[in-house]
Amino acid sequence: MSFAEEYIAQLERFAARSALPRVRALHLPPEVVPGADNKGEFCALELEDGSLGLTFVLIGDTLEQLRAARDAFELAGADAFALARRYAQGEGIARTLGFAAANALTRCFFDRAAYLPEPSADSIGRLDPQPGERIGMIGLFTPLVERIVKAGAELIVVELKTGLAGDRGRYRVTLDASELASCSKVISTSTLLLNDTLDAMLAHCRQARWFAMIGPGAGCLPDALFARGVTLVGGSWVLDREGFLDALCRGESHSRHTRKFAIDAAGYPGFERLLARL
Repeated sequence: MSFAEEYIAQLERFAARSALPRVRALHLPPEVVPGADNKGEFCALELEDGSLGLTFVLIGDTLEQLRAARDAFELAGADAFALARRYAQGEGIARTLGFAAANALTRCFFDRAAYLPEPSADSIGRLDPQPGERIGMIGLFTPLVERIVKAGAELIVVELKTGLAGDRGRYRVTLDASELASCSKVISTSTLLLNDTLDAMLAHCRQARWFAMIGPGAGCLPDALFARGVTLVGGSWVLDREGFLDALCRGESHSRHTRKFAIDAAGYPGFERLLARL
């Protein structure tokens, strides 16, 4: 069973236990302007109880498609779980919207179960890079590179974009995911959950003793990730809904309206225990 199928199966059990809020609205960042500093990388699906689910929208022309088709999906008042199912069953923007809906339902579930993930002040997923260590990065997180290479670690970045490949002096970007096999620690973008590369990438990371998945889109139930060998999931916990949505729609930083959270496999109570609290 794929991660998406396992994730939706858990949410189905949540839906069977508790009436779920419907969809209120889809909030999109501004249009991408070529050559500009585009900060709007994520959209937010909002439920009627205020729960928000985030997902990355800069894969291909995803954002443009969402802007063009927003009215056609008739999201306002839609069944949130029916939409979430599209993450496992749909393709393209239907899958993207499904993932956002699933993440919104996860926030609803966590709130109803009175579960608050621990805050995280560590932007690199507790990697604790050491001199001489070989660390893998899946997806180029340019702002995080300095933290790793400054510690004296060797950094290998795996990318899908051919234009990014090459030696950058203190780190190297490659298209060959098999190079992750020699990395003792790995940090990854949550985009793996959208582009169907999760299991393939994890297969190259069996020797890694630490695998951190981070990013605003990592607001999912982490059980199936932990079962696959992920050790930490880190995302953005929205504190001020109105402020966050205003910043998102303007393409501005939302850091004042969120806090970073980290859920590790050892400290997470698990879906079953949280479901029992409802």
